[in-house]
Amino acid sequence: QLHLVKHGGGSVQAGGSLRVSCGAIGDTFSDYYLAWFRRTPGKEREGVAAISPDGLNVYYADSVKGRFIIARDNARRTLLLEMSRLTPEDTGAYACAAVPRWGGVEPLEAKWRDAGNWRYWGQGSQVTVSS
Repeated sequence: QLHLVKHGGGSVQAGGSLRVSCGAIGDTFSDYYLAWFRRTPGKEREGVAAISPDGLNVYYADSVKGRFIIARDNARRTLLLEMSRLTPEDTGAYACAAVPRWGGVEPLEAKWRDAGNWRYWGQGSQVTVSS
């Protein structure tokens, strides 16, 4: 089992940058696939990015590609999302998610966007981008 603890978020003007992160307590962190999802006003929950246990494979939603970076530090048991060139459309609650290697999210490239494939969730960090 993995308990995810959120950090970061906040408010920024359009064009600015923010970081959100999650720390993990529990099982071996490097056994887990990790992802970021967000809830934005008026929209369904959306997969933002995902990363493999070794950090070598990353995937992004088209809406954030080239602006957001997902990264992990397995030694520090931390998942990061670096967000740049933010727009008001990025406003929302950002939550991290995790599922173990054997948890059925492989192949990651095909399955990561489905929130139902993720087992553990952190609380959402609010990100607000003003125009």
